[in-house]
Amino acid sequence: MPSQLIDYYKALEDSSQKMLQAAQLQDWEGVARYEGTCAVLIEQLRYQAQHETLAPEQRKLKAAIMRRILRNDAEIRLLAEPWLAQFEHLFEGQPMAMH
Repeated sequence: MPSQLIDYYKALEDSSQKMLQAAQLQDWEGVARYEGTCAVLIEQLRYQAQHETLAPEQRKLKAAIMRRILRNDAEIRLLAEPWLAQFEHLFEGQPMAMH
């Protein structure tokens, strides 16, 4: 479990990288699982950020981590687009279920 604010950013990057690896393998359940992990880490990061600030060198590291996370996210989206299009095609012409 991360203990310092920068550790949350590092853990988020690690989970983002694992999500990308799952997407590259077309393991969409794995993508969803790591996406859930990222969501939890983001909430924990937000809480920790209220109690801790980053030193100047940590802010530089945070910026580099965030750039890598954004690149991972962009790659995941590119990999997911064909899958999403195929998924949407499956439901074309089918009536929407009413709850």
